[in-house]
Amino acid sequence: MPELTKVVLTSLLSAAVLFLIAKVLGHKQVAQLVDYITGITIGSIAAELATELENPLKPLTAMTVYGAIGITLSFLSCKLPRTRKYINGTPTILMDNGKLYRENLKKAKLELSELMMMCRQLGYFNLNDIQTAVFEYNGRLSILPVSDKRPVNPADMQLSPSPASICTEVIMDGRVMGDNLRRMGLNDKWLAKQLAAQGYSSPKEIFLGVCDRNHQLTLFP
Repeated sequence: MPELTKVVLTSLLSAAVLFLIAKVLGHKQVAQLVDYITGITIGSIAAELATELENPLKPLTAMTVYGAIGITLSFLSCKLPRTRKYINGTPTILMDNGKLYRENLKKAKLELSELMMMCRQLGYFNLNDIQTAVFEYNGRLSILPVSDKRPVNPADMQLSPSPASICTEVIMDGRVMGDNLRRMGLNDKWLAKQLAAQGYSSPKEIFLGVCDRNHQLTLFP
């Protein structure tokens, strides 16, 4: 069997073993599988390629195989939704309506102390404040607070605030971003007037200037 064929087969075998190990270890490792393949593993092979002077085709072939595996997994996840639960796993409900699900904790490979830590990291120090806790396939915890503990929003107060908008940079490091000004329907004269109104004589005095769609200019000298 040609040497390069052996490299291809051993690369596929190592990727399969990596996938099985990640599956056994749980959600957090499965979610990072593609990162392992495209990052740590390829980086290690790249280091070998840099020092392999006699037969560089072997590590180059292995890098190509691992890269192809990463691309294939990403493609399958995007184009074939049914494969996602096998590649990434599925979300797991760990707590709902005040009840902890021990079997789901075991399934997610999580200790109770780990769950408590993740809750605290999200600002929940009292489990009574949690309606539902879901362990996502990417290894992160999502929490739905009980209704009387969630933050107040404008709808609760029967308010209708104006839609928020992304601010546009019009001055960066003392330089006027002319294209951004014109895109917003503004010009240098408008900018100079706004600068003067806020006590500045030149854009060079401004480190950052941003403007929203209501033409409200915020300056950071």
